[in-house]
Parts: sequence; C-alpha cells; structure tokens
Amino acid sequence: MDINPFFILYIFVQLDIYLSCCRHTCCHAHCCHAYCCHAHCCHAYCCHAHCCHAHCCHAYCCHGHNYAAYSSFSSPVPVSKPYVIVSDSSPVEGTPVWMRCGLENGTSPIRYLWERENRDGVLANLAEGNVNLLNITSVNRNHTGWYRCLASNEVNQQRSDRIWLDIIYGPDLPRIDITPYSVTERGYSALERETVSLMCQASSNPPSQYVWFYNNSQVFTGQQFTITKILRMHTGHYSCLAQNTYLNTRSKTTITLTVYYPPDGNPTCTILPTNNYTDLALWCSWEGGYPPASLHWTPSPVSDSEQGYSLSNASLIQPGSSTTNNSIFTCHGSHVALDAPYRCSISTYLPLGEPRCFAYATRNNEYLMLSCSWEGGFPRALMWWASNNGDTYSSSEEEANILVLRSSSALSGKGFTCHAAHPLSAANKQCVLRLEAPVLVTHRSLVSVYEGSDVQLTCVLKATYPATGITWYNNRKKLVLDTASKYLLYHESARSNLTVREADSQEDSGQYWCSATNAVGGAEVPIMLLVKRYPIPPNVTISKIMYNSRKRMEVDVEWAIRGAGDLTGFVVEQQRPQMPALKTNSTMSWLQVVMGIGPDARTYKLVGLEPAVTYTFRIMAVNRRTLGYPSEGRTPADPPFNAYPAVIGAAVGGMIVATIGTMLLFMFIVRNRNINPRLHDFFFGMQRSQSQENINYPEDEVVSRSQSEGHIEEGAPSPSPGPAVVSGSPMSAEDLPPTGDNADPVNVTITVTATS
Repeated sequence: MDINPFFILYIFVQLDIYLSCCRHTCCHAHCCHAYCCHAHCCHAYCCHAHCCHAHCCHAYCCHGHNYAAYSSFSSPVPVSKPYVIVSDSSPVEGTPVWMRCGLENGTSPIRYLWERENRDGVLANLAEGNVNLLNITSVNRNHTGWYRCLASNEVNQQRSDRIWLDIIYGPDLPRIDITPYSVTERGYSALERETVSLMCQASSNPPSQYVWFYNNSQVFTGQQFTITKILRMHTGHYSCLAQNTYLNTRSKTTITLTVYYPPDGNPTCTILPTNNYTDLALWCSWEGGYPPASLHWTPSPVSDSEQGYSLSNASLIQPGSSTTNNSIFTCHGSHVALDAPYRCSISTYLPLGEPRCFAYATRNNEYLMLSCSWEGGFPRALMWWASNNGDTYSSSEEEANILVLRSSSALSGKGFTCHAAHPLSAANKQCVLRLEAPVLVTHRSLVSVYEGSDVQLTCVLKATYPATGITWYNNRKKLVLDTASKYLLYHESARSNLTVREADSQEDSGQYWCSATNAVGGAEVPIMLLVKRYPIPPNVTISKIMYNSRKRMEVDVEWAIRGAGDLTGFVVEQQRPQMPALKTNSTMSWLQVVMGIGPDARTYKLVGLEPAVTYTFRIMAVNRRTLGYPSEGRTPADPPFNAYPAVIGAAVGGMIVATIGTMLLFMFIVRNRNINPRLHDFFFGMQRSQSQENINYPEDEVVSRSQSEGHIEEGAPSPSPGPAVVSGSPMSAEDLPPTGDNADPVNVTITVTATS
C-alpha cells in the first residue's frame, strides 16, 4: 500500500534504509514489506508495496532501520468508500427499518453521519455518531428519499452511494376536484351541455389505480373522468375508487353532482276569465327546468315587491273594468342555466262583431241543433241559450254553444235567444233564432213535350228555417240523383230545376214530386209530365241487295218507300244467328248495324263482311225517335259470272305455248345427242334398234367420215367396249346397186304429236 509521506522516516543522504511495515494485529502470519532503493531529503522515490492480504482495516507499524539507527512509527489508515445496507428498501408505512453503513478500511475512531435527500432535492442530516447503524422504528411516507452515509476519521472522509428508500403506503381517502367548480347544498353542480372534468387524487405509493362509478355502476378507469356536453340524465352520485395494487388496499369517495338545465322552450302565457267573466287571470308557466325558473308579470296592478317572484308558475288577477281592449301583458322568466332572460307576451281583446247563431238538423232530421258562436276573442266568450220567456237551456260553453232538440212540428214558429259574456264587455250580447217549416210552390204543374227532347221541371222554396234542400222523385217514386245520362239537377238559392234528358213517352211520362223537409215540418208538390210521340214514318221495301264482287265482302242495297209521312233517316238491321231460346220473328234477333242514314238516301253499301257467312238484312224508316215498320229480310245475291271468253282464250293460248316448247325440246335433244346421250336414249331408245332398221342420220355420216379420214389422234383413248353400233360407211361407185339415173333419195319424216 502507499505510505503516507507524512509518516515517512527522513534519513541522511546516501544512507540505505530498510523499511518494513506490519500490522499491529495481523489476521495472518504474513507481513507486507516495502522497499525503497533511495530516499532523498527533497525527493520521494516511488515505493511499491505488496500486500499479503486483500483486506486491511487497521493501522500499520512502519519500522525503519540501518546500520546506524532503527526507528518505528504507527501510520493511521484512511477510510474507504462506505456502502449502505438496508433491511428493506421498500418498506410499508408503519413498519421498522434499519440501515447500516458498511466500511472496508479505516483507522478508528470513525464517525458516521446519515444524510437524506427528499424528492425536492433538499438535503438533511438525520443522525451522527460513532455507530454505523440507523434504526427507524416506524417509517412513514415522509421518510421516502435518497439515503447515504458519511464515514470519517482523522485522515479523511468518504460518502457512500445513494440508496433510495421507497415507502409503500396508501391509498389515502381520494379527493375529487370538479372543473368548472360550483358547490351547492347538495354537493356539486354543473350546467347542461358544459364539459365537466372530474379529477381524483389519492396519496399512494405506488400510485393509485382509479376507477369511476356512476350510481354504483363502473363507467371509467383513470384519474381524470371527463364528460363532454353533460346532460340532465348525468345527475347522480359519482364515486372514485383508489386502489394500491401492491398492498391490495383501496379507498373510495362519493360526491353528488347535479346538472342544472333550463326549461324547454319559452315561458307559456295565457289569460283566463275569472269572477264570473268580469276579471282576467294572468297565468304564466315555465315547467321542466332545474332548479325551477323565476317568473313575474309586467305591467302589474300591484308593485313588484307585492307581486314577488314565483317558481315555475306565476298568476295575477287583472280587473276587467280597468283593462282596455288589445292590452298586452308580459311574463319574464329567468334561470341560472341561461345567460339571458326569456319572456312571453299575451294580449287580451274582444271578439269581432256580434254573436252569430244558426240551426241545422242531424241526418234524417231526427234532432235539431241550435248553434251559437262568438269567435275571435281572448279569452273566449261565454255562451248560453235561453227561451223567449227567459228559461235557460243546458249549460254554458266558451266561444260556441250547441243546443240539441228533438225534431217536432210543435217547434215551428218558436224563438230561441243566445247570450254571450266577455270580461272586456260591459254588457252581455245576444242573437235570436225563429224556426219555420218549409213551403213549396211551382209555376207549372203540367208540362208536355215531344219524345226525344229535354224538359225542365221547376220548384221554389218560399219559407223555411233551418234551411233545407229540395229533393226530387221521378214518375216511379224513386229518388232522383244527378246523373248526366238521364237527369240533371240545378239548385240556386231557393229554386231547384230538374231536367229530364231525351224524354221517352213510355219511360218518362207520369207525375214527378219536389219535396222539402226540415226538423220542424215538410212539404211536397206534384208536377205532371206528358211526353208525346212523333208520327210513324212510311214503310220501306228493299228493291235490290247484291254482292258487288265474287269476294263477297261488300253488299249494295237499294230500297224504296211506300206512302207519305215524315221521316228523319233510315236504319239497317242484320239478323242475329238463330238461338234456341229466341223465336224467329223476335225483335231481339235483329241487330242495328247502320244508323244515321240521311232521309234522302235510297242506296247504301255495306262493307266489312265475312265471305263465308250468310247474311240477312232489313231496312226501316225513322222519324226522330219513332221507328217505322221494317222491310222484309233479304239475303244478298251473288253477282252474275261473265268470264267464259277469257277462260277459253287462256286455255287455247296455253296449249299452243306447250306444243311449241315440246317441239323445241326434241329438236335440241336430237341435234345434241353426243353431248347428252342419256337424254337422247331416254326419248328415242338405243342405237341397236335403229341399226336394225338401217336408218342413217346425217350425224352418223359425219362421224364415219371423220374416222375413215384418220382424224383420230394417236394416243387418244379408245372407246370403251359397249353395245355394237352399226353405222354406214362410204361405198364406191362399183359397189352401188344399179339404179336409174333419175332415182330420187329416200326422205324420212318424223312426226311428233304433243298432248296436253
């Protein structure tokens, strides 16, 4: 080890000295020796020490001797760097903890100083003495920090490395902070649609784990619970549970959060009649908010201090006699959750005009209903019915009152009075009704018209109340409806017209009635309608009916009239196919196919007929709506046949064309027998039969001559073997049979007859 220069023995120059160092107390029988070759009074040479033991903790005795002298000194050892040993580096709060400051080397006496540095970096001395043990009987969270010890002796001092003492504790009772902060008697409050943040803090080591509960239901995990746009439904109890997972301990705090929200919409105002419709009751309401809204009225017949402020509802009595028409009253409402006050205004005014009353009957006139109304005021007027002698009927009603009476003719001529009251009206108002049974009159009780014309019947209602309409019944005592095909109804004020269209003598002649009935009586007036027929037109006979072609699709008809008389046209009828259920002469077996033929026409063409169908037609004259007697039924005749010359000419021409064509065909076959021998053989047979008759054709001579003259080319294919063909060959003059000089050649004539 190095020798402290303070304890080195000083000797004379050029003298050798032997230094040996040994411990006063040696743990082994070995000593460390140090040798120094030279030592000068002003220089110190490097000396090396070799220790026999690695752990030296006490002072050593250094001896120096030479031939001249011997000296011995005791040298103190400096302290080495201490270290801290702790019984538990993470103790639980309330448990004991000890710490020991360990030291390898150092000459006693040694003093120990304990230091602690907290989280804020503040250094504090805890204990000091010659004992290296620090004992804490009960640690708390304030003991948390960096600990180290300082060891010192007369030579030096050394500090140990820091060691962290982590006290485990908690959690404490959580503290809940709410932003924005608002405290009420019941806890905390927040305004609806605000963003509310709940922060939970509980001292704990290790830090707490936080769980949030809303009305005992877990809603969030974490230290800060934020509700964006809080709603009224979020009012309730919020609990923060802090957990120390290391100690498995927990604590819980609960608060009450009330969400303030304004009432929906605006305040509602109304005015009600009071004190038998002589005064006004001003009533204002603004329900639904929390806390309730504050309300008050302006203008007010009393001072604001006397009126005060009401919660949710406010009422005020306003004398009707001192209130002018169209007065306006305002209700003011305020709420803690609103930035500005709200208000509603309402006015009071009289109904326009005078009360109106009228009477009407229920269906089938079973009951009579008297209605009275005075609409448009605010508040509404009070209505009730009374008789002429002052008797009151039924109960009073606002704005309108309906009195229901059973229908009776005894009510005809009686009067009823409707009374009306309003707070702004100094006196009651009234209207009167008088009931009357209907009275009907007609200008013409007998109406005549020709058949086919339109006729109008008229009825007038002179007196009736309640009002009623006019009802028409036809000649068969059936209710007349407004049908454009037969009847037209027109009502104007107290007049009613019934128009019978295209009157028919058999269907429309007879007595008609106009009728009117209300709840207190009825009336009925008869009107006779006489429909006349036009004279019968003259008879018609068919003079000619015939198809105009062999196609049988069009028929020409001609007719003539017999006798004199008026007529407006003709009708053509076609007989239906006979059915077993219909008789032969039944009118239902005839169908009108053509109508609207002019009165001057005597011919007509029927088109669109089926050629295979046999038709029967007849014609009758028409005088407006009166039909004459029909003609006899006739079937169209076929037109005469005039095409015999054309048919014969066509047949002869065809035979001539066929004969010429056949002759030309045979001539072509004969002349071209070598081109198409099969066709030639088909019509004229094989050449064997021809050679037997020794009939030579000019074509044979041409062929034999070409063969004798050697015109057949070499190398040409020889004719294939086939039936022997006998052909004539040229002969010399000696070979000819003797004939006369005037011998004529033999002519062969072939005659071909074509048959068709």
